[in-house]
Amino acid sequence: MFAVRAVVITEFGAEPAVVERPDPAPGPDGVVVAVEATGLCASDRFAWRGHDDGVVLPYVPGHELVGRVVAVGSEVRRVREGDRVLTPFVEGCGRCAECAAGHAQVCPDQSQPGFTHDGSFAELVALRHADTNVVAVPDDLDGGGAALLGCRVATAYRAVVDRARVRAGDRVLVLGAGGVGLAAVLVAGVLGAEVVVADPAPAARARALELGATAALDPAEIPDDGFAVAIEAAGRPESLTTGLRALRRLGTLVQVGLLAADPVVPVPAMIARELAVLGSHGMAAADYPALMDLVTTGRLDPAGLVTRRIGLDDAPAALAAPPLPGEVVVITPGR
Repeated sequence: MFAVRAVVITEFGAEPAVVERPDPAPGPDGVVVAVEATGLCASDRFAWRGHDDGVVLPYVPGHELVGRVVAVGSEVRRVREGDRVLTPFVEGCGRCAECAAGHAQVCPDQSQPGFTHDGSFAELVALRHADTNVVAVPDDLDGGGAALLGCRVATAYRAVVDRARVRAGDRVLVLGAGGVGLAAVLVAGVLGAEVVVADPAPAARARALELGATAALDPAEIPDDGFAVAIEAAGRPESLTTGLRALRRLGTLVQVGLLAADPVVPVPAMIARELAVLGSHGMAAADYPALMDLVTTGRLDPAGLVTRRIGLDDAPAALAAPPLPGEVVVITPGR
């Protein structure tokens, strides 16, 4: 059997290694994809540190990916070998009421490559419930940008468009200029919003301005009141509190960042100004057509987010290293 090279984590918090493993096989409703590109996401580091209870050692990280289908399960009807595809990082089961309603991102029986099963920091990755989760990708779309559509860009799109319902002219505060926050800058900008970014790192603020933010502030400089929408993408409890205080009356905060501790919520202000707090968890494959239309027509360029492309051998050190402000890394495993 051909040996597949993959990044394998055997100890939380320790630098992983690239090793050879047997080829993955598709489940009856799944496919195997030859990975063209895969993003290094903040949640990959979150899991590597041992902060995700669902991750069992040893495992292969990675959940943002694009590639070619090389094997198809016997029950799959919508996907064929040779298709260029991506998948949302939340793979819905395709059978529950949530999936039937098009809300696979909150499927109670969801799986996630790189978390519940081996992920895409590898030459090959097995994906589950392919007819529900696989999204076709045009051949001419940049691989690095396409990979980011599986998590950070889709997550930002749903938070900005479907949850916050941002419209042209809205003042939008993006808290955190990591991958999701920077993607939110692109998405909100396409909608014609006025986007202000808050991040403590000068380099991250500079990157946000390069991507179209109208202003970039240190979090201590955020004015109280005035924003229609706040997108919390930093994953900091104090950031949620700051975002709520920055909202105008009837404003909405969408929480995207993973919080390691409970925030202090200014409930009196929420009541008096009728503020809304919404969670947002990725995006279902059923919701991709509108996002893909923005990308294929050139109005939204996810490749513009990528700052560094590395090979699989460099992935372990990149995963273990502290992220650079504003950096978006894409891994190209090759085979």
